[in-house]
Amino acid sequence: MKLVWAISLWTFLLVVEVPTARGLWMDLPASGAKCISEEIHNHVVVMADYYTFIGEEYVHDNNTIISPTVSIKVTSPHGKELFHKEKTDHGQFGFTATEAGSYQACMEIVGDGHKGKKVSFGIDWKTGIAAKDWESVARKEKIQGLELELKKLEESVHAIHDSLNNLMDK
Repeated sequence: MKLVWAISLWTFLLVVEVPTARGLWMDLPASGAKCISEEIHNHVVVMADYYTFIGEEYVHDNNTIISPTVSIKVTSPHGKELFHKEKTDHGQFGFTATEAGSYQACMEIVGDGHKGKKVSFGIDWKTGIAAKDWESVARKEKIQGLELELKKLEESVHAIHDSLNNLMDK
């Protein structure tokens, strides 16, 4: 009976598909910043990996790749700086939302070597259960396989329940 319930729940979640991870690629303007934002509820964990990349026209004559650098800044809904890094071409950041609202990440090309040239930026932004380190959970709770998948489903159900409660409160 529990297996039938688990399969039904799994199917429901696949149909509903809670949006918890977003990958985004964009071209940065030659001057000025480009920002992305997301509405995030209080106490939600956010993890992100980011990187810059360039086309073949940015390869030196000796086949070395020029790596563009950017400045990245992440702020809370009230403007509190959560992460800031200068002259970076890749990295990670993470935080737990301390207030509900629109969190913003802004990127800008730094250095004169790439001004006026096309620089692309990728960010893999994960929130909630998608940001959770499931390998650590499995080791800590000594679970694996189907039991781990059921734990993920349980977390998904709680996330859906919380989202529905937040919608009803509005």
